[in-house]
Amino acid sequence: MIGYLKGVISHIFVNSCFIDVHGVGYRTYAPASTLDTLCVGQEAMLYTYMSVREDAIVLYGFATQDEYDLFMLLIGVNGVGPKVALGILSAGTADSFRLAVHQKDIKGLTKMPGIGKKTAERIVLELQDKIGPVAGGDAAAVEGGSSSAGLSGILAETLAALTSLGYSEQEVLPVAESHLVGCTTVEQLLKETLKALGSGR
Repeated sequence: MIGYLKGVISHIFVNSCFIDVHGVGYRTYAPASTLDTLCVGQEAMLYTYMSVREDAIVLYGFATQDEYDLFMLLIGVNGVGPKVALGILSAGTADSFRLAVHQKDIKGLTKMPGIGKKTAERIVLELQDKIGPVAGGDAAAVEGGSSSAGLSGILAETLAALTSLGYSEQEVLPVAESHLVGCTTVEQLLKETLKALGSGR
């Protein structure tokens, strides 16, 4: 089994990349969060999982151990294969997924690609005690419905402002997190998040 690949990124595609390891190019399928960290021509290390089927051998790669661990937990759920697990991780951040599971947000999970109600219920049932707490807060706080209390600074204030406008925290958290870097005020983060939410509708 290949534990990780370390090499130069030669190509980046919609849902995969080529990583050149000593002249051998490995096609590695990866979630959007991983692909966003890669740059053509730069060296990278990806934690990998090799899926072996009768008709194909497929590599899946992840920028962090956390993403890899979540992927492994997901494919252990009945009805969730590697492609579906990759789609789930591409639909938002690792913490937004943890938040949905801890809050038993079946409706939010079914919005992710390839997830029906029964599968969402199995994910919650099987993973809620395994995936760990959301960063910055413990699972009990999240299950109590006060997940934003575990967040600090401008992110928490931005979430409070957006939820007061009628947005759900599950909807806005991954968007706000993705625009957090480079924003130094609540007003700036709020503006960027609203712009992104507007363009996605």
